[in-house]
Amino acid sequence: MRSTSIATALAVVLGSAALSVGAAGTASAVPVTVGSNGGIVVDAALGRVFVGNDTDDSVVAADYNGNRVDSVSGIDGVFDLAVSDDGATLYAAARSSHEIVALDAATLDVKARYPVTTSIGPLYLEVAAGKVWFTYQNDDGKADLGSVDPALDPAGGDPVTLGLFPQDQDHSLIAGAARLDTDPSEPGLLAFGTSDYYSGDGIKDLMAVLDVSGAAPRLTAWRGDDHPMYHVNDIDLVPGTAQVLVDGTERHAYADGAFSAAGSYPSGRSADIAPNGLVAQWDEEKVAVYRPDTTVPVRTYAGYVADAAWAPDSSRLFALVSAPAGYQLRVLTDPALSVPALTVAAPASAPRAKKLTVTGKLTASVPFAAGTRLAVTRTDLESPDGKALAAVTVGADGTYSFADTPPAGGTVTYRVSFAGDAGHTAASGSDKVAVSRAATGLSVNNNGKLYNYGTDVKFTAHLGTTYKNRSVKLYADPFGADKPKKLVKTGKVDSHGNIAAWVDMTRDTAVTAVFDGDARYAPKTVKATAYARVKVSTAVSKHYRTAKIGSTSYYWFHKNTDPVLTTSMTYYQGRKYRLDLQVYYQGRWYTTDAEYFALGSNGRSAVRLGAPGESGIRARMRAVYVNGSSGDSVNSTTYGAWKYLYFSN
Repeated sequence: MRSTSIATALAVVLGSAALSVGAAGTASAVPVTVGSNGGIVVDAALGRVFVGNDTDDSVVAADYNGNRVDSVSGIDGVFDLAVSDDGATLYAAARSSHEIVALDAATLDVKARYPVTTSIGPLYLEVAAGKVWFTYQNDDGKADLGSVDPALDPAGGDPVTLGLFPQDQDHSLIAGAARLDTDPSEPGLLAFGTSDYYSGDGIKDLMAVLDVSGAAPRLTAWRGDDHPMYHVNDIDLVPGTAQVLVDGTERHAYADGAFSAAGSYPSGRSADIAPNGLVAQWDEEKVAVYRPDTTVPVRTYAGYVADAAWAPDSSRLFALVSAPAGYQLRVLTDPALSVPALTVAAPASAPRAKKLTVTGKLTASVPFAAGTRLAVTRTDLESPDGKALAAVTVGADGTYSFADTPPAGGTVTYRVSFAGDAGHTAASGSDKVAVSRAATGLSVNNNGKLYNYGTDVKFTAHLGTTYKNRSVKLYADPFGADKPKKLVKTGKVDSHGNIAAWVDMTRDTAVTAVFDGDARYAPKTVKATAYARVKVSTAVSKHYRTAKIGSTSYYWFHKNTDPVLTTSMTYYQGRKYRLDLQVYYQGRWYTTDAEYFALGSNGRSAVRLGAPGESGIRARMRAVYVNGSSGDSVNSTTYGAWKYLYFSN
């Protein structure tokens, strides 16, 4: 069984989709990036996502695709955001300037600023019962609750009210930055939770549910520091049930003014709950989406998340994901759909026209309906666009198998696809099989033959039996890096299986014949190497006559005259030639010298031979190109004709 792809393997291990930060979809789309998290809230009425950027004291607006559409600066120490019930007003907590700023959600123009006279805050915001509720820390560091009544005319009184958390001897506050949450299905309720990490008695926790629908908040449920919990860093009201979710993990039911454990999700750090009850829980590694009261996530997105918020229709999740410049807004689509892992395992190799078996498995965190079907496609040389095979049914354990007889050889790919359903995204996987093909004969002539420079030589390739493809390509590759391999002929062979091309042999040349193969016969390549001499000649000057000695013609020189021998040779960069000198003595020729001389760029070189100063001497000379020793290896060794010299008085 072989791995089908890295992507499938990762899906099996992580069961997730990666929260990678990438480029925008179009040239005009600009993703939202913030240096540090200053809150995130979704406005359904405008189809906008608002993100606070504490790094530059701004609020950025994005569309539902995560692309930047507007921004406003001057929100000093932006800490959290909330939006009015009608979506018309955006509220920002500016903790450094100690105020709540009301912005027109459509334009981001400032509508009002509400000062909050406290040393720390305002901090966290929620809108409930027509008011903006916020937490802060009073002068002794204890958490408290305040509100802004936007309907109140400042001329008639201060819209900001502090010290609204109901306190008595049994219900006292602790130090810390309290979190808030509301639930659209319970518009009069407000969840409140905090932890005091610096208490001398250890960590103290406080959580409460408040009814804020009346003139003053009333405690619906309370749990104080005499019942330490799990460090209340986050609290959420659970839609449709009298529960709160603490730190995205522990569920607590509230009744008769008290809290009791009601179950948990696997360990997390924070959460946001969609109106339909889906829980998005995140920590330093991932976002996991759970259906209510379950322990196996429907879907998991890998990546560090600082904050997240659901779209009010539960259709998507907006997350601030760690990026090189801070955090980038990412849109997580289909959060309610489980992502299946689909594996495909085929044999590594198989004979053509013989039955083989492909197996695999479809798995997901959400079970599949009985009788789930998978589409199967085979792609091969006969069906390069793919051929649909019979669909296969997944077994109760998620496994499947099917048999097939591949009609074509070569690489055969089996792709198995799941179309998706109401609970799952689509998935697919594939695996490849090397299906055998028969071998055919292919040859090319003239291998090892030697030709004179410039000879036009006919190279013929012969192709044996094949299935459908009768085409052959012929390439000529002259020796030397300056001349590339070149296609000199392509086409179908004749009725005898032959195809030919003419090559001008100016260099040693490799001629390659290529058969690309077909559905039943494997590709094949053969090569023939033919060799070419250089063109070489030598001219003699300074002689006073030519005459024969015996049957050989000699150039005659006076004994004190220097002969000049001019060699012409096919030019190649850096080329040299060897000049051989022999002298005739007592009936034999003796080699006296062999020296290399550089060839000029015009392909010529003249050498002066010193005069012997005595008569009766016979000599001969020739120019030689030596493969490898003459500065290159693009031609075969070539010997020029001997030139005979005689020195007289």
